[in-house]
Amino acid sequence: MPAFILAIDQGTTSSRAIVFDENSNILSVAQQEFAQHFPKAGWVEHDPEEIWQTTLAVCREAIGKSGKQAPDIAAIGITNQRETTIVWDRKTGETVYPAIVWQDRRTADYCESLKGQGLEADITAKTGLLLDPYFSGTKIRWILDNVEGARARADAGELAFGTVDSFLLWRLTGGKVHRTDATNASRTLLFNIHEQT
Repeated sequence: MPAFILAIDQGTTSSRAIVFDENSNILSVAQQEFAQHFPKAGWVEHDPEEIWQTTLAVCREAIGKSGKQAPDIAAIGITNQRETTIVWDRKTGETVYPAIVWQDRRTADYCESLKGQGLEADITAKTGLLLDPYFSGTKIRWILDNVEGARARADAGELAFGTVDSFLLWRLTGGKVHRTDATNASRTLLFNIHEQT
């Protein structure tokens, strides 16, 4: 039986799915836009549920348009907006706050305070990244400090963090798999590029 591949492209303004055949020919494409929210100057958020629902919808549409069935799909690949940050409940899958998008600048002051403490050189040496709100690490801290009960729930092991790829993988597997890869982890400010941890 030929192997078909489903590629998910979860971007900043839309979710897209493409079905490829065993020779890398495109069989079908589906795409849906979703809303960006700007609650304050410099803030950019997405509704994680809308990300999830548009991703599901385009996957179903692309598979349907290809003339294939879900069991015909041998593999799924995900490309995504890598620095966007999502925190969710490990049991229910409910998110605790909207996704904070890579363009969001709300943690700029915190980044400057870390630079003022002389920490940027160490962070850059380990992560390969400049200390900037663009990346996920300071966004996670903001959620833990500003969403009521989030830090206590995280300390109790009740919350999971992920970039969009890991959130989608977690949802696609019914909460069984919480993983990412080095290309996404390396955009969080939390990944040591030398030790791959």
